[in-house]
Amino acid sequence: MERVPVTRKLVARYVAGTEEQDATRVSGELVSEGMTVTVDFLGEDTLDRQQAASVADSYVSLLDALHQSGLSSAVEVSLKLSALGQALPADGEAIALEHARKVCDAARRAGTTVTLDMEDHTTTDSTLGILQQLRLDFPETGAVLQAYLRRTEADCRDLAYEGSRVRLCKGAYNEPPGVAYTDPREVDRAYVRCAKILLAGPGYPMLATHDPRLVEITGSLAAKYRREQGSYEYQMLYGVRPEEQRRLVRAGERMRVYVPYGEDWYGYLVRRLAERPANMLLFVRSVASKR
Repeated sequence: MERVPVTRKLVARYVAGTEEQDATRVSGELVSEGMTVTVDFLGEDTLDRQQAASVADSYVSLLDALHQSGLSSAVEVSLKLSALGQALPADGEAIALEHARKVCDAARRAGTTVTLDMEDHTTTDSTLGILQQLRLDFPETGAVLQAYLRRTEADCRDLAYEGSRVRLCKGAYNEPPGVAYTDPREVDRAYVRCAKILLAGPGYPMLATHDPRLVEITGSLAAKYRREQGSYEYQMLYGVRPEEQRRLVRAGERMRVYVPYGEDWYGYLVRRLAERPANMLLFVRSVASKR
């Protein structure tokens, strides 16, 4: 995929590269266009303690590089707790918390923040529990909630408080109907209900969607709840609807781009395409059109 021209362009469009300097370079390019960024060092489901420690060290190094490049005021990082050892037997949660604290401390020194990515529904309680512990010392730590989970409206209410940063996305994992909405229309309605809760509250909503209709709806909701621009933000994946990202910036909105990098890029692309059929259509459309 890296060598064949067509697929090489696909990889380069959605993944910054394999090295730290690639993430720093792409982040700088996006910041120069008026955007903010969250960087994800690719990898998850770590079952090796040494590897989990190495992931944490990679984030610390990245944060130092961003600080040295003068980018950390506009660039934060996103963490998957499973990459930090969450799934390790016996004391996985404690190990992940320890590593996440290390990254949060490095982020604070660099003058930026951390957001905890959300994974499949079996990790939701664990992730929110670790978030609660982190926010005791690092209240700026961001959370991610997935609208298609039936529990998420309640989680939104719990997290819609002053100073709370919450990224709302639709959700990408193939979840059973007992815990998640599976009809796309139900997912959209759930997203809007959750967005209302977050935008009506005193926290900082981060509205992650590429859906043109949901972008329009959330903009209308922000106006309804008299949210000033900058008191919330939009988020989109690197390479997906870049012209729409620029349009939002021109309109005065805060636009954060999710930039992945690392050796595990193949797994990232395959998971994004395989987790839900809608993702395949999204990627095909974004390759055909830069809008």
